[in-house]
Amino acid sequence: MPVAQASPILVPPALTPSDPAVYAAREDGERTLAAIDVAAIHPELLRNRVSFATAEAPGTIVIDTRGPFLYFVEPEGMATRYGIAIGREGFGWTGTGVIARSARWPGWTPPPAMIKRDPSLAEWAGGMPGGMQNPLGARALYIYFGGRDSGYRIHGTNQPSSIGWAASSGCFRMLNQDVVDLYGRVAMGAKLVVR
Repeated sequence: MPVAQASPILVPPALTPSDPAVYAAREDGERTLAAIDVAAIHPELLRNRVSFATAEAPGTIVIDTRGPFLYFVEPEGMATRYGIAIGREGFGWTGTGVIARSARWPGWTPPPAMIKRDPSLAEWAGGMPGGMQNPLGARALYIYFGGRDSGYRIHGTNQPSSIGWAASSGCFRMLNQDVVDLYGRVAMGAKLVVR
């Protein structure tokens, strides 16, 4: 595994290997999702349905930053597990929130602090439209704390090689095919637990 702490908090046995066909190129409205080279991704980071013991209700998203995995809790002790990228050193966080908004092919505006760290992003201070070059990828789920936008997202990525690494500024990156799958399953108001 690329992340030093490779063991998830709850070690669920994989029930079936993920079908690589789910990572093939496909049409998504007016855009095309690029194929993911599954040979370049650690097999544990590919989408899989797993056994998952938790007290959280079905529909909850549980993020295990030590995996790094995102679990979408399902009935009867099951979950869909997705490999993710997490916040790099100094940008990680834990806590609870809710998914209060979602977007297909979201636009992205780097916050001023990000532009200060990387002045080349100033070009996008007015916003970057959604698309394959956009760092938020195909979908975004907006994380709120106490009714306010946290600035953190669960989103796709234009850097699939970052999955499995501590690579972001606090958001949770997913392969585009995975975030499209999750987007179609998550209800607005869904609970998010990050640990």
